Amino acid sequence: MSVTIDIAGLPAERIVFAPSPLAELRMSLHALAQPSHHPRLTSWTTATTAALDPDLADRLLEADFMWRSSFSDIFMAFAGTPGGSGRPGATLAGELDVLDRMDDEQFVMAALEHCWLALYDVGGGASPLTDPAARTRALEAAAARGPRQLAFSVRLLDDTAGVRVWMRRLLEDCDEAFFAETWKRIGPGQSADARHKAEVLRRKGLPAALKEVSSALSVDEALTTVTADKMANGSTTATDPRIGSGLVLVPTDFGWPHLLVLHAPGWLPVIHYPLGSPGPASAPGSVELLQLRMEALAHPLRMRLCRSLARAPYTTSELAVVYGITAPEVSRHLAFLKKAGLMHTRRQGRYVQHQLDLAAVARIGSDFIEGILR
Repeated sequence: MSVTIDIAGLPAERIVFAPSPLAELRMSLHALAQPSHHPRLTSWTTATTAALDPDLADRLLEADFMWRSSFSDIFMAFAGTPGGSGRPGATLAGELDVLDRMDDEQFVMAALEHCWLALYDVGGGASPLTDPAARTRALEAAAARGPRQLAFSVRLLDDTAGVRVWMRRLLEDCDEAFFAETWKRIGPGQSADARHKAEVLRRKGLPAALKEVSSALSVDEALTTVTADKMANGSTTATDPRIGSGLVLVPTDFGWPHLLVLHAPGWLPVIHYPLGSPGPASAPGSVELLQLRMEALAHPLRMRLCRSLARAPYTTSELAVVYGITAPEVSRHLAFLKKAGLMHTRRQGRYVQHQLDLAAVARIGSDFIEGILR
């Protein structure tokens, strides 16, 4: 499984390394929402969460599915807004200005990205702003996440302009509360990393530059296709008549173990790559338990299910739609994962949701976590 980017004919100067304050704000919000994904950031997430104003914390909960269970593309608006440079802005305010120029339909589709997991590569289908059936599907998916997600999705569809104003203010308040100081500390290092990798690209070529970015990235000998080794299938092109051409590689201090590849139709591709490397993994439990867990993970479909379940809770029917199989077949695979002690199950209203137990998975090793969350 992989995500590929067609770069045939792309001029070298259109391959850019640059930090993005808005993209890094998204990753910091994800770290706050999913601290178990980021054990190396425990000190920061604990201190930041403790210092958050309760009102701001409540407002973040309203829209957290845009960074908790999926990574909404609105935080990389530079890659999808016509008329722009196709590159990140130097400041958070500048990137929010670009986001403001995005049309409502594109904004809504990106904000509700979690509703289109099975349709990401075909643009998510019809717009829920104009198509009643698409609206119903979006709200059903939001309801499966929980009442807060449903309420926000209804609000987004009924008052898109108002939500956009609310969203900008929310992100500006996050900047004032904690991100400006954080960015002041990490921004220079990201700029230095971007300059270094741009120099590697200039002097040694794309294969060497990608090797420094991540071992999960490669390019073919003809330099026409970049491949990201991920537990997902997708493809995109670095040239779009509506946006222009380019491939942007954005560093992140908050990202590991996620290596993100924006490959939505109508958007230029972006690779969001983590800086640094993980610490040592803890030792596994008994041999019998380890064997049971490895058997559970040996099936390729169960590995793919783990990719979704590691990010957020899902119902059996949702997973059946995403992976194109029957609900009973999903249930059989989930039962195997649960027997191996790798999964939690809980009831959310009338929905039964399943989620991967990252603490249990961490005992297998950091390489596995990096693989499924990449």
